[in-house]
Amino acid sequence: MTRRDWITLSAVPLLGQQKALPTAPVSVRKCDTYNEDFFEIFSKMFDELGGLGKLVRNKTVTIKLNLTGSPALRFQGKALGVTHYTHPKHVLAMTALLDRAGAKRIRFVESAWGTAGPLAEYMLDSGWPVRQMTTAAKQVEFLNTNGLGGFAKRYSRMKASHGGFIFPGFELNEVYSETDVMMSMAKLKNHDTCGITLSMKNMFGCTPASIYGDDAGVDDPNESPTSGRGAVCHAGKRQPAKIAMAELDPSTPRDAFHRMPRISIDVVSSRPIDIAFIDGIETMTGGEGPWINAKGSFSGTSHVKPGLLVLGTNPVTTDTVGTALMGYDPRATKGTPPFHKCDNMLLLAEQAGLGTADLNKIEVIGGKIEDLRFRFPMSA
Repeated sequence: MTRRDWITLSAVPLLGQQKALPTAPVSVRKCDTYNEDFFEIFSKMFDELGGLGKLVRNKTVTIKLNLTGSPALRFQGKALGVTHYTHPKHVLAMTALLDRAGAKRIRFVESAWGTAGPLAEYMLDSGWPVRQMTTAAKQVEFLNTNGLGGFAKRYSRMKASHGGFIFPGFELNEVYSETDVMMSMAKLKNHDTCGITLSMKNMFGCTPASIYGDDAGVDDPNESPTSGRGAVCHAGKRQPAKIAMAELDPSTPRDAFHRMPRISIDVVSSRPIDIAFIDGIETMTGGEGPWINAKGSFSGTSHVKPGLLVLGTNPVTTDTVGTALMGYDPRATKGTPPFHKCDNMLLLAEQAGLGTADLNKIEVIGGKIEDLRFRFPMSA
């Protein structure tokens, strides 16, 4: 951590004294298998948070899934939903619950890896029950936001409420600006670059590869992207297509461990999360997907069964509780796991004014963290 980073992050408590950071309760559950009545479980968890109806009635709800990496990449040959993808049983239950609560329209979105083709086909390749999903609510749509996707007519410029760390805002598929309620359905996982990947890091996938991808156009979007966002976002080797806002300061470090935690918070600041859900029933440790190997930040990966569910209406408080359930200190600074190589995005989210990462200011409902904790690699 540089002296400038230390000064910036150490100033967060002082800023919090001047203006109270948002907080919201977080519901947690011990749940050991995917053979449960998730409709009932989720219903009770939402009731503990004040009820779902008042959040979604007559609203368009957009659900950002976590379908990171190609469907062909499987960890130890296991089903995608028990390692690094959102689990389809959770999606089916959430769809039915949102419909009963009065949601007008439910949209599932993801920027599918290496393609701008139909998201429904990508999900079918992943083994998802797409037909069941379409009948679980009155109006269900599947949208690949890696580009316009044959559905949207334009991109929407969405600016970061805090001004941005790396980018002042993003050009996103217009479905994100048409959203009344944004839900992030994430996994309880480590991340090779960001230490953790929970509800906030999941939103990085909203950025279209047509504009922010390695093969994005120089001036205009490339509506047939086939790559990730390593050059633009992780390494900062090039700028996004000129249709988008450029970086605030191209002289900042060209280092993914510096850039990605900040860009992730810039995305959440631009397209805020209204409902954060984290699945930790089964997952993987040591990284965000099966492509992470023993040379990664956590020196290896494994399949584990923490048996946990986490739900909240503020992504910072929800991810803070999720981080603590993984055995980590949510307020750890760079150099301490899981942020031993990167900056702590929870503290960056505080600096952006998105919420508190102080467990003492977060009401946890449904169980005690110390009773439910499942220690991930390098946790104390």
